[in-house]
Amino acid sequence: MLEFIKRWLQPAAKAPTSGCDVLQAWADERQFGVRRVRDDGGVVIEGRSGSNLWRMEWGPAQRRWVRGFELRLRAELGFGGELQLLVMNRLLQEAMEREVFDQYVEGVQTRIDDQTPPEMRWLVMFPKLSGADAAPLQGEYVAVGNHKTWLARWLEGGFGAALAQRGLPPEHPLVLMIGRGRMLLRTECQVPQDAQLDAWVKCFDSALREARRTHQQCAIAPAPTTQAGEFSSSALTGDELAH
Repeated sequence: MLEFIKRWLQPAAKAPTSGCDVLQAWADERQFGVRRVRDDGGVVIEGRSGSNLWRMEWGPAQRRWVRGFELRLRAELGFGGELQLLVMNRLLQEAMEREVFDQYVEGVQTRIDDQTPPEMRWLVMFPKLSGADAAPLQGEYVAVGNHKTWLARWLEGGFGAALAQRGLPPEHPLVLMIGRGRMLLRTECQVPQDAQLDAWVKCFDSALREARRTHQQCAIAPAPTTQAGEFSSSALTGDELAH
């Protein structure tokens, strides 16, 4: 947990050219659209897995709990505008909960406001899945959300097991969220590699596929105005789920 806290104090760095080149070659080989972001040296790739459209972004970390550089995958769902669901690795959850306690209970702040990252707010606001509902995560991850039935069914269809089987070290930070009608995966990625990128796309595609299956089974709020497959502006310089 101490390593997570240390990472939060690390300054952001500019993305190395070698990483950008790897992503460029990976995207070109798969005929995905790719462009480089000049301001911070990041890369944005728009691709498709079957019927699922997604956007991949790599560049300097936007979160203190990610060291150096991060990889993000995001997709518009076209439904579930009021869903707020969160999956993260257990060690990160413990570190965040400790920070919340230190900052808002023993510290000078008296409430959690909109400046707090959504993953931290949701971790405090919503109950965690437990027992059989959380079994697909095999104890490696925790899941919280404002719709327990939807969250449990999303995980049980193969996505939860696929995530647990990624075999990441316990200290590797990972957050996967559904909010405002979109899905976002955020994880640390210092030097992207082809096999690593393929594995994350496969995992994200599984999450999207199971989300759409779950949507057919669970009644939820109407879709937001953004339709599936449409993207807002690049998230490289902003927080796409905040506020």
